[in-house]
Amino acid sequence: MEVESKKDVEVAPAIIAVHPDGSSVAVAVGPDLRVFDLRGGSAVSLVDDPAAEPFHKDNIRAIRFGAEGRLFVSAGDDKTLKIWSPHSWRCISTVSSEKRVTAVAVSNDGGFVCFADKFGVVWVVDLDPPLHDKKPMPLLSHYCSIITSLEFSLDGRFILSADRDFKIRVTSFPNKPLNGAHQIQSFCLGHTEFVSCLAFVQGQEFPDSLLLSGSGDSTVRLWDIISGALLHTCEVANKAGLLESDSKEDNHGHAITDLCTVLDGLLVAVAIQSLQGIVLLRCNVSSQTLSVSQVVSVAGEAFIPTCLGSSPSIGNLWMVTGVSSLPGCNYPSLARVRVISGIDVEQEPVVLGDDNIPGGEKLLETLQGTASVDDNAFLAAAEAVKTAMCNLLIKKQYPAENRESRKKTRNDRKLKG
Repeated sequence: MEVESKKDVEVAPAIIAVHPDGSSVAVAVGPDLRVFDLRGGSAVSLVDDPAAEPFHKDNIRAIRFGAEGRLFVSAGDDKTLKIWSPHSWRCISTVSSEKRVTAVAVSNDGGFVCFADKFGVVWVVDLDPPLHDKKPMPLLSHYCSIITSLEFSLDGRFILSADRDFKIRVTSFPNKPLNGAHQIQSFCLGHTEFVSCLAFVQGQEFPDSLLLSGSGDSTVRLWDIISGALLHTCEVANKAGLLESDSKEDNHGHAITDLCTVLDGLLVAVAIQSLQGIVLLRCNVSSQTLSVSQVVSVAGEAFIPTCLGSSPSIGNLWMVTGVSSLPGCNYPSLARVRVISGIDVEQEPVVLGDDNIPGGEKLLETLQGTASVDDNAFLAAAEAVKTAMCNLLIKKQYPAENRESRKKTRNDRKLKG
């Protein structure tokens, strides 16, 4: 299948989120938000805020459950953030953003929602009643660098923001966040390409300060966020056999797209742009190292995950692949959901068939849609996501002789003249 190049169409990857207690699963693809109730065995009917524009009007870029599952947040290219109650699946607040939203996070106590925009500003919204007409306040800024991921530390003391300029910022989350966050704890520096995703190593025996990060440089790195020290670097794509050598020439095609901790952080699931499956990393806390445990392949179909999700209480890893607005394709939006069960340090994980997936056929119809899609479409979708990520996050390099002429034609220089 040939895919037309169309610059005015922005594609967005399908994303997935799992409720902390495993009671529901949400998938967003394009402007569509689809939720399935695993306990009730049925699709969820979302009820939007009657005082706002109904549902999202453009690509959803971020979805997130709060730490205890009392809140669910969705946001994206329509410059709108919606806060939902997972109990009733009613939108309890709609917040407008000045720019497109790229990442969201919910404070551990559920009192604040933070979101990052495409200009590099992180905003905070307090959830004290009343919830209507909430105005976001600026919390911190990365100065014109697209923020790719937001996370609260496990103890709630810090908010972490990662960007396309290779850095991770660790900021103290203040007692009065509406007044801004002004104290930087550390910077985690070492990636050589954009940072795409963050995840904390969880578990009672693990320090709260151990952070995992994935990047366009095909590595997963382990950090101590208090000092910003880089503890270990795992060349995941190389170790998984995707790179023939240590050459970095094709690293852009093997970007880490998502991370997800399982088994309380003993294992880390890693999605890579060119891998039909996932890589499982083992985290050794005593030696503070990461190592490849195994590669779990999805056989029989073209399935390159764009997002991962799991629940601490359920031993399943949820995966989704897909894309919105694929040019030249008969399907306006594509989504395919798979589940890996039995993830354990000692045993072999199993990729569940559609008949054995939790929720069965009803879940798949809800989260994927009813249309049957061939493998070629999903391969084209994977390439479209890869191209879109490169165009958005990999900074263009210009020869030295061209830089001065580009500076002279900048819009701000023109205005001054």
